[in-house]
Amino acid sequence: MNDMSATQQQPSPLQAMRREHFTFTGTTREYFGIWIVNVLLTILTLGIYSAWAKVRRQRYFYGNTHLAGASFDYHALPWRILVGRIIVLVLLVAYNLTLQFLPILGLVIFVTLMFAIPWFIMRGLRFNARVTSYRNVRFDFTGGYWGAFLAYIVGGMLIYGSLGLLAPLASRWIWNYMLGNLRYGGRPIECDPRLDRLYGQWWLPAFVFVGGSVLAGALAFGLLIGSGFKPVDPASASGWSIGMMIITLYGAMIPLFLVFMLSTLIYRAGTRNVAMNETVIDGRHMLASSISRRRFAWISISNLFATIFTLGLARPWAAIRMASYMATVTALDTTGSLDAYASTLQNEGTATGSEFLDVEGFDLGF
Repeated sequence: MNDMSATQQQPSPLQAMRREHFTFTGTTREYFGIWIVNVLLTILTLGIYSAWAKVRRQRYFYGNTHLAGASFDYHALPWRILVGRIIVLVLLVAYNLTLQFLPILGLVIFVTLMFAIPWFIMRGLRFNARVTSYRNVRFDFTGGYWGAFLAYIVGGMLIYGSLGLLAPLASRWIWNYMLGNLRYGGRPIECDPRLDRLYGQWWLPAFVFVGGSVLAGALAFGLLIGSGFKPVDPASASGWSIGMMIITLYGAMIPLFLVFMLSTLIYRAGTRNVAMNETVIDGRHMLASSISRRRFAWISISNLFATIFTLGLARPWAAIRMASYMATVTALDTTGSLDAYASTLQNEGTATGSEFLDVEGFDLGF
């Protein structure tokens, strides 16, 4: 009798599941005021204020991103970001000076920096996680060095070495490292996107890139022939012919760049959907992503051109536009109240206060 009663009191996960959508409430008018002050003060202070600018920007976007009636918080201290940027700047300056005066030693430093990049990425992800909270409960990141090395160095080599054929495998490693090592209130977050689903998102961008590259090449060749250019010995070619060839080749790079950008955006949107739809928080909450690849690509490309043609003044509008869209296509399928869940984590003694800042480290900009 007691066993039957206990069974009836426990709802199945499917019955208790409900969807909470993310929302973004920021406006272009509000953010433009923050953005223009950030730009001016960063210029006047020769870049020093950029750390404070980042904190102001992140707090605005985090504070206007809502889930189930609560917003996110960003707790980073500007001086920690500044110290991290100074460290990276000193390393880059030292590397360039060494490369200028001691090229051989510069090559050694370059190889060393390649092995240091995963550490920078690991520290950056940990910093960003630890300064982020939701309902007064902090996130954390527990990924190690070799996981970052596999995801970003080996994964990058696979992508370029295979001409993109193994990009889904690298994407799996990257998403697994970024999301699978996150913690919320000490609780695990699992992310292991299936390779077959990632390859399902690979075919379209691959077709767009190959087809677009062929069309761009055909366009460049047609322009060369139409301009009267004839393949001749470079030594006997006229200056006008060589100039036309150079202009045409550079002109062909523009559509080729757009094709590469379009295929990358399509692939990025598709892999985000796959990865987030297979992300589980504490075994009970599931992320959901429903990006339209066409819509995402259109917003990204139109934002870029709007920013360029307005000399940067449209940047606040573009940022708000993208943040609003990304919020509308993201949701969390949860069992029970998130407020009650967060309260449970706090009662269990999860680090939520300012003392967590003492171990957050520095933002190294990666």
